[in-house]
Amino acid sequence: MEQENLNDILKARREKLENLIATGKNPFEIVKFDKNAYAKVIKDNYDEYADKKVRIAGRLISKRVMGKASFGHVLDGTGSIQLYVSRDSLGEENYAEFKKYDIGDIVGVEGVVFTTKMGEISIHAEKMELLSKSLLPLPEKFHGLTNTDLRYRQRYVDLIANPEVKETFVMRSRIISAIRSFLDGEGFIEVDTPILNTIAGGASARPFVTHHNTLDIDMYMRIAPELYLKRLIVGGFEKVYEMGRLFRNEGMDPKHNPEFTTVELYEAYTDYHHMMDLTERLFEHIALTTKGTTEIVYQGTPISLARPWKKMTMAEAVKEYTGIDFDATGDVEALKKQAEAVGVGLSDNLTWGKLLYEVFDQKVEEHLVQPTFILDYPVEVSPLAKRKPTDGRLTERFEFFITAREMGNAFSELNDPIDQKARFMAQVAEREKGDDEAQMMDEDYVNALMYGLPPTGGLGIGVDRLVMLFTDQFSIRDVLLFPTMKPNK
Repeated sequence: MEQENLNDILKARREKLENLIATGKNPFEIVKFDKNAYAKVIKDNYDEYADKKVRIAGRLISKRVMGKASFGHVLDGTGSIQLYVSRDSLGEENYAEFKKYDIGDIVGVEGVVFTTKMGEISIHAEKMELLSKSLLPLPEKFHGLTNTDLRYRQRYVDLIANPEVKETFVMRSRIISAIRSFLDGEGFIEVDTPILNTIAGGASARPFVTHHNTLDIDMYMRIAPELYLKRLIVGGFEKVYEMGRLFRNEGMDPKHNPEFTTVELYEAYTDYHHMMDLTERLFEHIALTTKGTTEIVYQGTPISLARPWKKMTMAEAVKEYTGIDFDATGDVEALKKQAEAVGVGLSDNLTWGKLLYEVFDQKVEEHLVQPTFILDYPVEVSPLAKRKPTDGRLTERFEFFITAREMGNAFSELNDPIDQKARFMAQVAEREKGDDEAQMMDEDYVNALMYGLPPTGGLGIGVDRLVMLFTDQFSIRDVLLFPTMKPNK
């Protein structure tokens, strides 16, 4: 829309508002409208509503004036329904007011439900009231608006223009409810932990830094709730979970947004094998609750969430997809040559464990389309997981992947305070070398472990990616109502 035309429209709408105010009909002074029906409910239950009077309210999204009678559509929170508006039914003065309504105005309508000769369920308006004046026009071709930048920046316009978008967020709400109902049914207690932390811990990530004026200290937006939740296990809670926002000062792409939602849970007296079983059952519960089936389709690819899921150690997965056998040798130089031969980009000072992780990260993840657990991560990249008794280079940790995306992370939690402090020290050394994603020393958490953390299994799942899976969305921005955007100049 050209700026000159837009200015004319803005001027005309402002003048209409001024005229309404001058005649004592300021729509912004109206405080309520008693509605008793919804568009979708009327259309889905026509036999119940036919020839009955209803009161609905919503946004006027179309209008065709044809002399003494007009048609239009009103969009409410459930969908749209056609209006039939005539001078004989409204009266000459009210009909003249209706003809001045603009697309986008919020209206209240009272009338009788009927079916037109064309077979469309409609409301024959007997009374109409302007409830709010739209001073900005909807974008041109707002039906099916596809400008993604505008859609994300002005989600309110997107929801008007593309009502089906709302279904994604209705499904998001249902998924979150399903997660909570499952965990509550398993005996977990939902808790809250701090979002502002004096130490950024519980994950390897670059934090956002802020400053607390009263305390005169720098603080960090949390990158994970893990260390607080495990403090609660030390304190005597045996099953806890938290669902909430995390903040990581990292890159943005279709899988990453700086703020995102996770659910993390911890259960005493169990391990990562139990967390695998819990994961499968949770996804089955979500699928059956929201979809009625464990067989779904993501971006054209059938995905089966039925139990059991495939399980492989990281070394087994690397061997299957690259041919490199890390279980056969600990010779790092020989393994590096094999990794370079298959196109893995390598950094300096790689240990056996870090090399294993790099090969997996660069060459294997892309193949994990169907639900797959990858077990036994190197200790160097798992500072909070318990070592495997049979191989001290590895930990009792898994991540699970669906549609070639990491969906969640779980450990048999490290509960040895001496080992934990040593691993924190190793992370601090990495920070001193310039790794700003390495973890910080948390003396109080080590102190908590000194009191005794029982054997514990922990699991974290990215809720946004889970919603992407169940709503068939490629980008994380399509499952966040208000994704992070660079300011529009």
